[in-house]
Amino acid sequence: MPHLSTVRAPLAPIAAPLLALALALTGCAETGADSGSRSSSDSGSRADSGSGSSSDVRPPKANAPFDYQLGGAYDPPDGVTTVVRDRTADPAPDAYNVCYINAFQTQPDAAVKWWQDNHPDLLLHDADGELVVDEDWDEPLLDISTADRRDRLAGVVGGWIDGCADKGFDAVEADNLDSYLRSDGLLDQKQAISFARLLTARAHAAGLAIGQKNAAEMTGHGKDTGFDFAVAEECARYEECADYADSYDDKVLVVEYREADFAVACQDWGDRLSVVLRDRDVVPAGEPGHVGKRC
Repeated sequence: MPHLSTVRAPLAPIAAPLLALALALTGCAETGADSGSRSSSDSGSRADSGSGSSSDVRPPKANAPFDYQLGGAYDPPDGVTTVVRDRTADPAPDAYNVCYINAFQTQPDAAVKWWQDNHPDLLLHDADGELVVDEDWDEPLLDISTADRRDRLAGVVGGWIDGCADKGFDAVEADNLDSYLRSDGLLDQKQAISFARLLTARAHAAGLAIGQKNAAEMTGHGKDTGFDFAVAEECARYEECADYADSYDDKVLVVEYREADFAVACQDWGDRLSVVLRDRDVVPAGEPGHVGKRC
């Protein structure tokens, strides 16, 4: 989902329809169960490849036309060869498919209740026992503060990763790597890297590439952490695209949400990186408000 870092100026608040959309696309609950059907592909999909190993991992191609479909799946536009979809969706046929997971925070509302009912101690609480919440998205943070909690969380999130593999996705993007910045000082970057290493190992064991999502300040640790590519929201707007490009050999999926920033991204990076302009609510094609352009 579009991410608002605490080190950036906040954008407009999320409207109620967007919150409802977020609930719909995540199935209103976090589960560790594997589900969904497999999808075949003639352009690099890992369907039918089995659980795989790190030798099976293939990141998306640099500068390949892509689409960002977190708000709901739809037929990819002509020429698009890489598609990002939520883990509750099925992969797009005949495409390289990236599976979105919210790895460091929960989804809002009903998902929070699932965590409270099943793993209450894996949610981050402050000294008063209150949940620590990313207020921009109303998403409580997961507690990655200790090795034991990280291991247990990796079991839950790892189940989602395995589910992406079972459906036939080629890769995952692990959102909210930088959630420690919104933890009121209760989490730190070292803990985020340690948890990310567990997730990258799980993805590679399942035969999936895994992408660093945002957190340009952590690109120097990316490959050491095990990430294979990056998904960078608004890197042209914040002049961060070079950080991702240099760290991941141009294997970067850039999402811009403003026309002016998209124009800059295309001018400066369109011949090297994959760039798309999307509406901030990432609504499906054919619905009011949908925006989808490529360089």
